[in-house]
Amino acid sequence: MTHVSIIGSGNMGQAIAAVVAKGGNTVELFNSTDKDKPVTGDVVILATPHPAYDQVLADRADQLAGKIVVDISNPLNFETFDSLVVPADGSAAAELATRLPDSKVLKAFNTNFAATIATGKVGEAPTTVLIAGDDADAKAQLAGIVSAGGLKAVDAGALKRARELEAAGFLQLTLAVGEKASWTGGFNLV
Repeated sequence: MTHVSIIGSGNMGQAIAAVVAKGGNTVELFNSTDKDKPVTGDVVILATPHPAYDQVLADRADQLAGKIVVDISNPLNFETFDSLVVPADGSAAAELATRLPDSKVLKAFNTNFAATIATGKVGEAPTTVLIAGDDADAKAQLAGIVSAGGLKAVDAGALKRARELEAAGFLQLTLAVGEKASWTGGFNLV
């Protein structure tokens, strides 16, 4: 059993928490009023928008050392919704890994919508969670949590693949916002 801390109690945080608990793991959710509550999970999922990362790290960077930290963000320009705010050859996950050198940073869940995590389905297929990272054991641990919760976990490669995951997540979001795709649908591996 793994203890998972989820920073962010919005739709994504709630949906991921349900998957974690369904798989028999313990989970605690943190919201913006929990600044004095210590993060105790072995795995910490950052279920906040990318712009909130600066504050999360200012408040909790020391508590994340030695932990698996999962970045689920899509670092898009929230003012224009027409571009990512990270360099074309980088990713939010890579930037996070640089800022958390004592953590094992993974990229996951950013190509999923909360509804498909909650239902476990994209259409008739099981929801696929793509996981990128440089630590094989950390990826395996997260994949175990995801699989135990009823979703399909796929190793998407090294953390440098986060760049492509963020681009795919951005495309999926813009399609949904433009009403060309449903918030209950999305990309999946079948």
